[in-house]
Amino acid sequence: MPKKEMKRVKLYCDGSSLGNPGPGGYGGILEYKGSRRNYSGGEKYTTNNRMELKAVIEGLKMLKEPCEVEVVTDSSYVARGINEWLASWMQRDFKKVKNPQLWREYIAAAKEHRVSARWVRGHAGHPENEECDAMARREAQKMKEF
Repeated sequence: MPKKEMKRVKLYCDGSSLGNPGPGGYGGILEYKGSRRNYSGGEKYTTNNRMELKAVIEGLKMLKEPCEVEVVTDSSYVARGINEWLASWMQRDFKKVKNPQLWREYIAAAKEHRVSARWVRGHAGHPENEECDAMARREAQKMKEF
């Protein structure tokens, strides 16, 4: 029986914090064959990098079957972490790595998928990135007022 081809999904995401650390939020868009699902959330006291990574994790958790996922992010920390650094971080058990618990959560969420990341310049008119940024900032503002 031929192996079923994985669905190809785009995961656009962004994170924000008001102060670093401070109240933060993340926003994401999952896109598959023209269909989109937006999601967002926040934390009372966090950093921008944590929210960038949380946006990816929460998007991956929403997938119901193994997929080929292209993460589109304006965070070089997230893009390079996924594409370049993660293997060596795992080899040294995340020693001297920031946010090790979140990277472990990412590994668990990404386990069944083939994930790659593509960096895009933030605040440069990329429509989905701008939309994710707006969601992330709204969530951060909610956390500030909470």
